[in-house]
Amino acid sequence: MKKFHSIAVWFLVCAFIACSTAKKPQTTQISPPPKSRDTTSTTITFPDSEIVVHPTPYRASFTIVNDLVHTKLDVKLDWKNQHAHGKAWITLKPHFYPTDSLTLDAKSFDVNQVALVTPKGNVPLKYSYDSLQLKISLDKTYKKDESYTVFIDYTAKPNDVKQEGSAAINEAKGLYFINPDGKNPDEPREVWTQGETESNSCWFPTIDKPNMKMTWELSVTAEDSFVTLSNGLMTSSHENGDGTHTDVWKLDQPFAPYLATMVVGPFAVVKDHWKNVEVNYYVDQDYKQYAKNIFGHTPEMIQHFSDLLGVPYVWPKYSQVIVHDFVSGAMENVSATTHGSFVQQTAREMIDGSQEDVISHELFHQWFGDLVTTESWANITLNESFADYGEYLWNEYKYGEDEADYRFYRSMRSYLQDPENASIPLVRYYYQDREDVFDPSAIAYNKGGRILHMLRNYVGDDAFFASLHEYLTAHAYQSAEVADLRLAFEKVTGEDLNWFFNQWYFAPGHPELNISYKYHPEAKKVDVTVEQTQSTADGTPIYQLPVTVDVYAGGKVNRFKATFEEKKETISFPCDTKPDLVNFDGDKMLLCKKTDNKSDTAFAFQFHHAPKFMDRLEAIQFFSKNSMSPFAAKIFEDGLNDPSWYIRQACINNIKPAELSGNLMLLYKVRSLASTDPKSSVRATAIKQISSFNDPDDQALMENALKDSSYDVITQVLVSIMKHDTAKAVQLAQPFEKEKSDDINEVLAQIYAGAADSSKIDFYIEALNKGSRIAKYQMLDDYGNYLSRFVGSRRMLSKGLPPLYDLAENDQTWFVRMKSVLALESVKQAMEDEKNKLTAGSQQNQLTALNNQLDEVNHKIDEIKSKETDERLKGIYAK
Repeated sequence: MKKFHSIAVWFLVCAFIACSTAKKPQTTQISPPPKSRDTTSTTITFPDSEIVVHPTPYRASFTIVNDLVHTKLDVKLDWKNQHAHGKAWITLKPHFYPTDSLTLDAKSFDVNQVALVTPKGNVPLKYSYDSLQLKISLDKTYKKDESYTVFIDYTAKPNDVKQEGSAAINEAKGLYFINPDGKNPDEPREVWTQGETESNSCWFPTIDKPNMKMTWELSVTAEDSFVTLSNGLMTSSHENGDGTHTDVWKLDQPFAPYLATMVVGPFAVVKDHWKNVEVNYYVDQDYKQYAKNIFGHTPEMIQHFSDLLGVPYVWPKYSQVIVHDFVSGAMENVSATTHGSFVQQTAREMIDGSQEDVISHELFHQWFGDLVTTESWANITLNESFADYGEYLWNEYKYGEDEADYRFYRSMRSYLQDPENASIPLVRYYYQDREDVFDPSAIAYNKGGRILHMLRNYVGDDAFFASLHEYLTAHAYQSAEVADLRLAFEKVTGEDLNWFFNQWYFAPGHPELNISYKYHPEAKKVDVTVEQTQSTADGTPIYQLPVTVDVYAGGKVNRFKATFEEKKETISFPCDTKPDLVNFDGDKMLLCKKTDNKSDTAFAFQFHHAPKFMDRLEAIQFFSKNSMSPFAAKIFEDGLNDPSWYIRQACINNIKPAELSGNLMLLYKVRSLASTDPKSSVRATAIKQISSFNDPDDQALMENALKDSSYDVITQVLVSIMKHDTAKAVQLAQPFEKEKSDDINEVLAQIYAGAADSSKIDFYIEALNKGSRIAKYQMLDDYGNYLSRFVGSRRMLSKGLPPLYDLAENDQTWFVRMKSVLALESVKQAMEDEKNKLTAGSQQNQLTALNNQLDEVNHKIDEIKSKETDERLKGIYAK
């Protein structure tokens, strides 16, 4: 699962490496690796003052009574009622103890028949059903390894499901009908499913737990103009003679129920392959020509991950489908990943960045999450942390270590910027609801991926990937918990790693370090003092930190390995002359907050000589806060020539306007980058920087940038012009109204909101109809502000309000409905303000017309709120 989030604005701070002439570091062992913990004979007492009282219950793994063996489904779709009529044949067997009963998860079904399948036919079984679970009395007591099959005839009604989603999965009704009545010509009719965490039981009966495994067969009937997709391979397809066809999908390898999928729609299917495995891309018909631009690296990704892990891709195919209005970012269904529509891009949109991180994330799940599945949601790190690290591994291989480290820094920063994250352990056995493990997702995703990187650094590449191979092969087609991962690493390395897992997986928080240095010329040694300043009140430990320390002196660099494991500890390193730089954590792999008390001279040396991306980043961060240093201007000037786009961009961002205007060389270079840099985000950042001067001499540069191939650049130009001249921005924006780009439309909506131009209402209505759910969300504020300018025009309100009513009442995404209501409220407030003005001016005719329109708006808002079924919105509306 890839959490969906709005595009965040990251502080792009980085530095340039120049003159990296140091020799390969020599490694010296200064202190032993962290001491193993003897857990065989330890007695632990818990004084009353140290007892931790959890406000949430302990969540154990699901207790298995019956094992799923095989699920066979026959599904027919009822588009009008948004139901699925299903027949299910479910084969099970007792896990260990004999049993005469079966409990299946089945949410909001009409249950028509429950029977035991026998050679002589179906035998009815007694059952009870409470709209959540189907409890069946079997015909006898079954013993271990004695299988049986139950038949269930049912109707799934997903819109009646009451359970809610999470930060990662914003709805949880399992089965979704998109544009079911076909009334929206700008959106295809689709059906798709989303099973994580336990939502597939909203469309077929199952034991909806991650420690279940089953094989699969699905027969789905769809219109002849539609294609279908599910797990495994399509084994047959036949026309029914009534405008429909039935496809049968089968997968004989076991997988968890939440990873089952069914997708139906008018997709274009573009075929690819990896070796003899079919690789398919399902996209909108209009995007068929871009399918290989979007997904074309997939076979190479499969090969790379197979090589790294020593475990070839195991499933019989790999398909990826892009659907509309998806309730998350993407979902790693076994052999058939579902992506949200944001992944669907034209070649021009991909100039500003592709979605390869999402694609690699979901693919890595096919090993971590699908082949081996988390035993419980508490152990979700076994799925999501690995998928997050899959993004790093792909970037490292394809685009180099700098690119991978930049993305990892971004993830670490996302985790560190929310103080609440420090109180939540990576493995969460205490939570209120299973969806909570995804909220905040920075824990399972960003923090967990970084911890895997630290573990890789500690044991070494060979041992790391050998350990992953051991883990995957030992638990293939099974579920696992974090202890299983630790044992795999211990088997390979021969080392007790409880210390690592205890502090990083089971304790909350992260180290906060204050690092200082002192050179002793008479002893020819340099002291490195590390003080851990994090609070330990909530269980955050004093960490054992095995790190490298690089000492640069006399034109060479010596590397030392050291372990800091006390609250405050000093370790000395030999050094014949005063060092130019002592680089704590030379591999830049620690997940931590740190204050590194180096001089500006040391940071300048680090910028030019230390080899890692984070070395340069840290130097830029220092000089952005110490811009009066004599080294600062030169560092930024050199950074503008860096081969890394991220570093160039960060340097532009960190040059203060006053310094830029006073340094003609820097200003010239930034202006040059605005039109010539190969990376569009750097060009856009340069335009933003120079636009702050509002210099007439830059007008030609700005308007010429509107011819750029990049939408990022164009939108930045328009936004920059809008800040100084709204009328000019409106004039320049109009030629872009026909661009099929949500990013462009969002900026145009922002510009037009500030202009009382009644002709722009058609733009808004079309953009809202065709936009993605995120684009709608982004534009609705501006649309509300735009309509508020015309509260005196009955014609404009009569045309402009119905689209808002429709979105507020009928859009399938809860946060779009919410934002639509807020837009209506802003229009209502503007109408009330206008009413007060008219009342004061005694303009009775206009007042009467406005009152009538205001009554309509009030009535519609009340009606929309009263019809809302989403519990989140009902709570918001009740306030």
